[in-house]
Amino acid sequence: MTHTMKKTGFFLFLLLIANLLVSCREGTPVNTVDLQSEQLKESLEKANRYLTNEEEEEIQRYISRHKLDMVSTGTGLRYQVTQEGRGDLIRPGQRVRLEYVLNDIAGHVIYSSEKDGIRTFDVGCGDVEPGLDEVMPYLRKDAVAKVIIPSHLGYGLQGDHKGISPRSTLIYTLKVIEVK
Repeated sequence: MTHTMKKTGFFLFLLLIANLLVSCREGTPVNTVDLQSEQLKESLEKANRYLTNEEEEEIQRYISRHKLDMVSTGTGLRYQVTQEGRGDLIRPGQRVRLEYVLNDIAGHVIYSSEKDGIRTFDVGCGDVEPGLDEVMPYLRKDAVAKVIIPSHLGYGLQGDHKGISPRSTLIYTLKVIEVK
């Protein structure tokens, strides 16, 4: 477990304890339920902003450390096309096949086409992580790209219950080998 994950877990634990203390007072009148609900909502929003900012800073450090020249979309997805490819840009509904290596932000390989097989999916149909779907219209057949997918565009708070941990930032190095 990384230092950032431990720090984040501790922060969430403190927020949970604070909320329990606020909501467990004896003799709390019924009309304060709305106030407590609002306080909980504000605490959760604060925790979400904190976690989002932590992930953003971690992504920026990764980009800086690896001297990447990434394009950023409005959703937080980043990509760098290192080989342009040929033909038209990929469109929603087209079937693509990818060679890939998927790492976590710490650099550990999670999945790869070499080990797990070529990845095939229909673009825009929700068959893959939203971030992988989102980057496809920027690519062409034979394109090679590095893609950084923040956790909210990957597997979110739950991970994939296999190799991807909860709240993981995903780093794809991919090559589009076929577009139909």
